[in-house]
Amino acid sequence: MVDAEVPQELRDALRQLEDRVGTTVSDVTDGHARWELYRAALASDAARPDLLAAVVAEPDGALASAVVGEALERVPRADRETWVQALAPSVRAFSERRARELGILEDLRSGAERPALDAGVVDGWSDWLQLRIGAEISETSVLRALAESGRTKRIRRTAAEALG
Repeated sequence: MVDAEVPQELRDALRQLEDRVGTTVSDVTDGHARWELYRAALASDAARPDLLAAVVAEPDGALASAVVGEALERVPRADRETWVQALAPSVRAFSERRARELGILEDLRSGAERPALDAGVVDGWSDWLQLRIGAEISETSVLRALAESGRTKRIRRTAAEALG
């Protein structure tokens, strides 16, 4: 991307982020430089509104998706859909799934009611979610389901070890 191709909305959003986090982007046309600014903004609760504006203006779909993927674990559950919808429809699928799976993980952490866990339910979870559950959840029935039906040896071993 050449300097003239950087949308004004993105330039404005980057300027706001720079002011908020106290750092500057050396070259606004460089996705790597923008990523470093976005990473700094992810670490700041106060910068999140400006970061969301940057995601909306970001023309690089992969970069915007990476930012949203990182933000989803840091924003309240009620705000996740806003972040997902900030993405272009062509790059939303990963973030939509991650937001759903974070909800599942949070429900399991809290002990919220859920349907019976069988191989079909477990198989519908990504490897990422299966590993996180195996490492973070202590409920025996959930760990047993993963130990028996987890997608990979690592997942099954992690769940079995957590069972004791």
